[in-house]
Amino acid sequence: METTENSISGDDSARPWQSYNTVYTNAKAGMEGVDKEKVQRVVYEMSKGSKYFQNEERKEAYMKQKVDSMKAQLAKLTPHDLSHHQTISDKRILELEAARDLSRIWLHVDMDAFYAAVETLSNPSLKGKPMAVGGMSMISTANYEARKFGVRAAMPGFIARKLCPELIFVPTDFKKYTYYSDLTRKVYEKYDPNFLAASLDEAYLDITNYCNDKGMTSGEVAEELRESVHKETGLTCSAGVAPNRLLAKVCSDINKPNGQFVLPNERAAVVTFISSLPIRKIGGIGKVTENILNGVFGITTCEEMLQKRSFISALFSRSSADFFLSVGLGIGRTDTPEVTQRKSMSNERTFSPTEDETLIHQKLVDLSENLSSDLNKEGLRGRTLTLKLKTTCFEVRTRAVTLPNCICSTEDILKHATKLLKAELPVSLRLIGLRMSHFNEGVAVDAKQKTLSNFIVTESNIRNNTSAFDIHDPSESCNPVNTPQIPDLDRADTCHRLNEAETSGSFDLKDTVVNDESIMSSINTKQAMFWLNDYECSVCGTELPPSFVEERQEHFDFHLAQSLQDEEKSSNRNPILKPKQRLFEKDETRQSGVKKKQKASPSEGKHIPIHMFFAKTSQNF
Repeated sequence: METTENSISGDDSARPWQSYNTVYTNAKAGMEGVDKEKVQRVVYEMSKGSKYFQNEERKEAYMKQKVDSMKAQLAKLTPHDLSHHQTISDKRILELEAARDLSRIWLHVDMDAFYAAVETLSNPSLKGKPMAVGGMSMISTANYEARKFGVRAAMPGFIARKLCPELIFVPTDFKKYTYYSDLTRKVYEKYDPNFLAASLDEAYLDITNYCNDKGMTSGEVAEELRESVHKETGLTCSAGVAPNRLLAKVCSDINKPNGQFVLPNERAAVVTFISSLPIRKIGGIGKVTENILNGVFGITTCEEMLQKRSFISALFSRSSADFFLSVGLGIGRTDTPEVTQRKSMSNERTFSPTEDETLIHQKLVDLSENLSSDLNKEGLRGRTLTLKLKTTCFEVRTRAVTLPNCICSTEDILKHATKLLKAELPVSLRLIGLRMSHFNEGVAVDAKQKTLSNFIVTESNIRNNTSAFDIHDPSESCNPVNTPQIPDLDRADTCHRLNEAETSGSFDLKDTVVNDESIMSSINTKQAMFWLNDYECSVCGTELPPSFVEERQEHFDFHLAQSLQDEEKSSNRNPILKPKQRLFEKDETRQSGVKKKQKASPSEGKHIPIHMFFAKTSQNF
């Protein structure tokens, strides 16, 4: 310890940690009085030389390069260019203002240090002591006593222990957290049956109708809801009330823990509130986006986005510029999304870096059981299984397989997940995740749908049944009983690998560009998915900010599964070599009078031509 302190003091003159910013050094609720420079110094010293540190340095170098590149673009703008973009942005602001909706009342509820609070409720002796849920490798949540020392979620436990030597670690228990989360959701349903659950510990509620029906103010409803949650669970929560969801989330963080903040549904109040708000408080603006806006334009508050609107309009796409302008105006979504079927379900676990294949496989078994349990709980079955791996070098790899039938059992999930994992072994990992998507409510693939095995016959059939190569009746070729099968043909094992960005909030298109040719062969190159300006989906136009890492991956999985399905249908409708085309080519040869001389095979009778393994059919698909 003495050696570490001496090294720290010895570096005081250079202060290299001041430019070293990670998620660990960002302020979180309950960390207002923390010595940020001390936290930065400790994190820097404890991380220096590690794989994480090297990865952060690479990201930092790229971000600086991006900032310099955008500054160069900015310097090339002429007064005429800026005037043009000023006109465009002014017109867009008028359109956004015209669409401003102040008629709805949105409430965002956020449980206070949820995992830690649940553990304290289960073990009252932890009350008042600095405690974190997790271990020496990673922390999931820290209570407010621990946050006073700079300890926070997503921080490695060994760094947290350095900041707070008395810190108590409690292992995670997701079954317990899910149980309490379900209790809170029963309370939310009373106020808004269509509430939006953002995670286990937070949700958005449209309380407009409830306020009108009960004749209560939004503040009274928020207070009543918080009391109901406490009565039902014994846990506290904080609430934010605002005219839209974007502002409601910001408001819920103002008076944490166990507090609330109400922003009136008045334009003047919204404009005043948003003007001095730091841009990092906005959901969708992460560390990278914040550094780019600050480094390139000098923007630190939401109001400055409007002041620099011509520059933003010039350097960003319309969708990105619209997002920034909306933030500057304090405009967010107020509509209630249509109730749709869930598109994906996933879980993942972080652990100490390991190369032990037995341990890695056990983690996969646990994840398969958890995913199967979650799927069965909601009565879902899916076709696309995605395996997520994070190596000790913080490289994120993703492999996906689209199956012919929907699955949900532990055995099926583990079987295909194991095959995906084997393709990556040997590897040293620190995180494994599984995601199921492309839900079809258990409906199997159409029995009439053709598979490769429908067109392949065995050698015994070739020798013993020469009629197998005659043109059959379409109804016969559709009968799987009449079609010889190859047991070793496993069409469920088509794996697709893609590289995924490790960091959230990055504007780099490399974050989502697919590097494996197997993916590109499955997706039409005209519809290859990437994020235009890192916000807009190139396929469907959906906008997802860079910090929405999980949502963006789920969105990609959806398009991947959809494209594979479309490709499968397309290949069935238009096979590359149709039987009729082959027959037509033979007739054409005869009509031309040109006869191709058949070359005698030196080993005739010993080998069977490859075309003899494909059953002919006259059916059009």
